[in-house]
Amino acid sequence: MKEEGGIWRHELKYACTMPQLKIVEGRIRPLLRLDPHAGQTGRYGIRSVYFDDWQDTCYRENEDGTDPREKFRIRIYNGSAGQITLELKQKMRGMTRKLSCPLTKEQCRQALEGKVLQDGDDLPPVLRKFILQQKLRRLQAKVIVEYERVPRVFALGNVRITLDENIVSSAHTERFLEGDFPRRPIMPPGMHVLEVKYDEFLPDPIRQVLQLETLQRTSFSKYYLCRKYGF
Repeated sequence: MKEEGGIWRHELKYACTMPQLKIVEGRIRPLLRLDPHAGQTGRYGIRSVYFDDWQDTCYRENEDGTDPREKFRIRIYNGSAGQITLELKQKMRGMTRKLSCPLTKEQCRQALEGKVLQDGDDLPPVLRKFILQQKLRRLQAKVIVEYERVPRVFALGNVRITLDENIVSSAHTERFLEGDFPRRPIMPPGMHVLEVKYDEFLPDPIRQVLQLETLQRTSFSKYYLCRKYGF
């Protein structure tokens, strides 16, 4: 297994209406190309299941703005179990970092069932850390987060702008790989999320066309919002 990631990046999030998203998309289309992973449709589906301990530490830390903090999730794309990825999302001093490695379907099923995965010296560090946290903190699958993403990228500054639409959640984590589970929206009607990610700087042409000061910035994660309505 190969581990990926490790770059600390800026990550800005904004709550937007669909008309606002369409305006932003129209402005950035001439400057940013579609991410090749988006395919012919220009978008893809993301489904993640998030893990937390019995004290809901990740949820509480997000609510309190604890710094640094981190959380684990398992992610698939377009509802397919053909590629399953374990991700560790870390946040420190306003910067974020994502470490990831592939999982087998059996490892995913075991994690969803709360079973501690088999450890080994040849495993990627992020997977070994997940297994350690399973043992020490009794990590459990807590919530599914699902949405459609329109991703655009810009090489200078390693900029990535994503338009995340139709964000829904489900507590039926045991059916994560099946996809047949009840869903509920987590945003107010008509609201979606714009994310702006970049390394050291956001190029002026992009900053100017985005006009971010007119948008409503949010500090809460999708995981937090999905859990918030589950308590």
